[in-house]
Amino acid sequence: MIKPLQDRVVVKMIENEETTQSGIILSSGAKEKPQIAEIIEVGSGGEKDGKQVKMYVKKGDRVIVSKYAGTEVKYSGEDYIIVKQEDILAIVE
Repeated sequence: MIKPLQDRVVVKMIENEETTQSGIILSSGAKEKPQIAEIIEVGSGGEKDGKQVKMYVKKGDRVIVSKYAGTEVKYSGEDYIIVKQEDILAIVE
């Protein structure tokens, strides 16, 4: 298991197949990088510039992340991205 430090969050991108109006299914390679992800693990927060960082997201949340944010990692055959909480733009409900 990957346990992020401080204000970092481990996310896994959610890939959706897209079907055109004519019924053609587009593969993930034919589309832009998805921006919706599921949170796998959340760091403890810690301190930044002398102030306590509060974590606003939790494990299992679906979020929208900044398009080119984070560091891509492969762990146990799965692809994850480690981002800072500030790179999370919104929680999807």
